[in-house]
Amino acid sequence: MKLFASLYRRPLYNPEGLLRTLSLEDKADSRFRTLSGGQKQRVAIALSLVNDPSLLFFDELTTGLDPQARRNMWELVREIQGQGKTIFLTTHYMEEAEELCDRVGVIDYGKVIALDPPRNLVRNLGAESKVLFSVEGKEATAAGFNGLSAVNRVEEAEGGFVLYTRDDSVALQELLRFADAQKLRIGNIRTELPNMDDVFLTLTGRELRE
Repeated sequence: MKLFASLYRRPLYNPEGLLRTLSLEDKADSRFRTLSGGQKQRVAIALSLVNDPSLLFFDELTTGLDPQARRNMWELVREIQGQGKTIFLTTHYMEEAEELCDRVGVIDYGKVIALDPPRNLVRNLGAESKVLFSVEGKEATAAGFNGLSAVNRVEEAEGGFVLYTRDDSVALQELLRFADAQKLRIGNIRTELPNMDDVFLTLTGRELRE
């Protein structure tokens, strides 16, 4: 850290506090190659903070980290944000973008095709909600649910069906009325609201890219 700090004209920014913030104080005298993946990422962040910058670029910050280390890294990013610093974060994890970013830019074939706060992207770009359920005691097919007016399409899933809809509350009401009329027993029913994964697929398509 002292070596990297020497590359800047500003003095080293509170090294002890920085190590403590990053939970690295007990590794101060360790060799880099002996650290875990999460610890190495925290060292990289420490090196980016030695001169107290106002703008940081984090590229694939949590790639290769286990879920616990990823969550810890998220908390660290939030703490840095709380200091008033601006962060540009590159990530392939849509959940991460939704959790951390004030604005998200979706890049497709090298072009920014959307730029907005995550909640606006989800709300404005027409991503569909899902109603998932199983049918018990009587055989049913996806075609039987296609007549529901609030449902855009139906897919068979393992052990049940998925209804795609713009209005999950209306779709649920229609489903229950239809099931009652057809004497169908609906089970394991739940809804999934659209998220950044759905937005990304809506914007870029569902075909596998080379």
